[in-house]
Amino acid sequence: QVQIVESGGGWVQPGGSLRLSCSVSGMDGPYEMGWHRQVAGNQRDMVATVTSHGVMMYADSVRGRFTISRDYAKNSVDLQMNNLKPDDTGDYYCNVNGKDGYWGQGTQVTVSQ
Repeated sequence: QVQIVESGGGWVQPGGSLRLSCSVSGMDGPYEMGWHRQVAGNQRDMVATVTSHGVMMYADSVRGRFTISRDYAKNSVDLQMNNLKPDDTGDYYCNVNGKDGYWGQGTQVTVSQ
């Protein structure tokens, strides 16, 4: 059984930083890990992903501010978010995508004064 555990998130003022962490257990075979953001009423959009081979992708809106890192030994992925902006506000979901796709429960990020 695949289990995903997320941590991090919270409230921060514009310009601040937050770090999200995600770990997975029970996955077989190669898989991609990443973070997606959902704002109420909208679809989940990719923020950053890293493949099983270490290829990273970023949304244009976060490139240069966010850094995704993966620990293959720990089956985990972190998202370091710097210089946060109000538009970064949303629910962040860890996604693990191999033979099948799985989502974490989500963690809220709020960027405001």
